[in-house]
Amino acid sequence: MTLDRATMEAVHKLRPAKSKPRPSKQALTASTDPRALPNQLDWGEIRLLPTLSLKPAHKNARTHAKKQIKQVANSILQFGWTYPILADEDRIICGHARWEAAKQLGLKEVPVLMMRGLSDAEKRALALADNKIPANAGWDRKLLAEELGELASLLPDCDLSIDITGFEPAEIDGLMLDFGNSEHDSADASCTLGEQPISHRGELWQLGAHRVLCGDACDHNDWARLMGSDRARMLIADGPYNVQISKTLGRGKIKHREFAVASGEMSPVEFTDFLTRWMRLAAQFSHDGSLHFAFVDWRHIGEMHNAGHAVFGPLQNLVVWNKTNGGQGSFYRSQHELIFVYKNGDGPHLNNVELGRHGRNRSNVWTYAGVNTFRQDRLDDLTVHPTVKPVALIADAIKDCTRRGDLVLDPFLGSGTTLLAAEHVGRRAYGLEIDPLYVDVAIRRWQDVTKRDAILVATGQTFDEVTAARSGPESST
Repeated sequence: MTLDRATMEAVHKLRPAKSKPRPSKQALTASTDPRALPNQLDWGEIRLLPTLSLKPAHKNARTHAKKQIKQVANSILQFGWTYPILADEDRIICGHARWEAAKQLGLKEVPVLMMRGLSDAEKRALALADNKIPANAGWDRKLLAEELGELASLLPDCDLSIDITGFEPAEIDGLMLDFGNSEHDSADASCTLGEQPISHRGELWQLGAHRVLCGDACDHNDWARLMGSDRARMLIADGPYNVQISKTLGRGKIKHREFAVASGEMSPVEFTDFLTRWMRLAAQFSHDGSLHFAFVDWRHIGEMHNAGHAVFGPLQNLVVWNKTNGGQGSFYRSQHELIFVYKNGDGPHLNNVELGRHGRNRSNVWTYAGVNTFRQDRLDDLTVHPTVKPVALIADAIKDCTRRGDLVLDPFLGSGTTLLAAEHVGRRAYGLEIDPLYVDVAIRRWQDVTKRDAILVATGQTFDEVTAARSGPESST
């Protein structure tokens, strides 16, 4: 980092004459001149001193975690020195965190505002007041939520993360939940599955900040088209379980079409190979340290474990989705699904739970209603997709390990639940879906919730315009 020495020298030249003896309190009440304040400060005397020449206060009661020092260092790198260290000769009075950050950054010099004439007691009192008085302030939480929400959209254009504000991701999510835009709260939008697809294989759709490609999770070219140079911070995969839908979910009054792949036709070896192929691609297009969540049922634990271990190594955790009621079954009715959690690479993953520090008290047992809960809207969901997940379940998982604006990847988008969850919590979602009919459903659900148009990237047409063009009498589809 380069400090602006010319600016510092200009400020130094502007300082007024030495301050005079302290005036009475009565005189202060009639004056607005800051130079009349009771100290012996050389106004404007900001010096660039060698960083290592400074010494900490004899009794510095303020503690600074390594994480906070890194935050201060990042702020200095981005915004420069917004205010200097306060010192008396070579000993710091206020600004120990800035000093530690400067050392961490390897800065040879730091700006120091020299303070003279204070007694030892006054310096110690100032050190405490400088830290405690700002901590006594509060927040207008509604305005804060608005500001953070706007910055979450604006800062990526400056190549900045919302982290630069010092707020933790879980704090921001909590604020947005309390005061943010609630129009997407009922995000479990249902949509009818069409008879003829509007979307075509290979087409890329832009849905606000999100993308959807009608493509294959095992095809590298499709991944490359969807992702470009972007990389995911989290992956949620609710792929087919290699179970024949008609034999497991179609015995009631609701019938479903089979999945395009892995719908019971694969041997255990073939299914393991299928899982391994898409997992390797997911790892390639994700950040180091990203977390990957993969749903599976109890029948295929072995294949999922073998594939996941080959790609990612040991499990990060195993989550149980505990449903509020059991499904079909002749012996024990299955009331849970499993979610294998892996970490990609060696980098640290983001932890927004932190043992409930910011109110996110989460374990590896997640209790959410299943789609076969006896409510009409849940049954409507089941008519669209046989294994649709609750938006709240996916949204909570996203909040556990990502920041606002981060990219969440879903290689088996299905009816678009990940899209709605990401929209709801201020993340971006990129999804692959091989079945054009489900691409249509995902787009329609997103449009119903957001009241915005999905755009076909190749032509710039809206989904409704494409629908009208392809549904006309001259359409071949």
